[in-house]
Amino acid sequence: MRVRPITPELLVTELADRLARAAAPGRLRVAVDGPPAAEPDALAAALVDPLRAAGRPVLHVRAADFLRPASIRLEHGRTNPDAYYEGWVDEAGLRREVLDPAGPDGSGRLLPSLWDADADRASRAPYVELPPGGVVLVSGTLLLGGGLPFDVAVHLVLSPAALGRRTDPELRWTLPAFARYADEVDPASFADVVVRADDPRHPALVERD
Repeated sequence: MRVRPITPELLVTELADRLARAAAPGRLRVAVDGPPAAEPDALAAALVDPLRAAGRPVLHVRAADFLRPASIRLEHGRTNPDAYYEGWVDEAGLRREVLDPAGPDGSGRLLPSLWDADADRASRAPYVELPPGGVVLVSGTLLLGGGLPFDVAVHLVLSPAALGRRTDPELRWTLPAFARYADEVDPASFADVVVRADDPRHPALVERD
């Protein structure tokens, strides 16, 4: 295994090039997974324009727009790390409205947002048609442990010290969930692309021999 330092700009360029070349039946389903401190939403958003420039239609979907209703999500309190780990994201909804329609036999009719967590109601977003050959980027946290059908998995990893240092104080209660994720799922061991993101100005690609 080699760790190759890379600039943030070159990371986006290399990832976009890799995804632009990747083929999958139907549409390419990509997870951009990492804790909030690693900013997976920002990385996915940065990939949209380069992929479109390469001729690939793109839809960026945030897992934060597929949370369960507050009555379910917060049943055990607002700061329960086990509930956060096990049940905040509506994985069934994400599969039904995004990943299955983007799959080999899917219609290509995707819902970019299911739930407005701030208003705690359905987002009422319109469906979007993603043509064959398109790319759907699903960004968020704890995406790789539930068997969701992704074709490419990108995982942003921070050391425990960096994660603790860079996590917003209001979200420090989530740290046990990420420790559990690393221990039980170990996404860095199987993700297609692993990026060390301890310092956002100096990421590094983990390359397997």
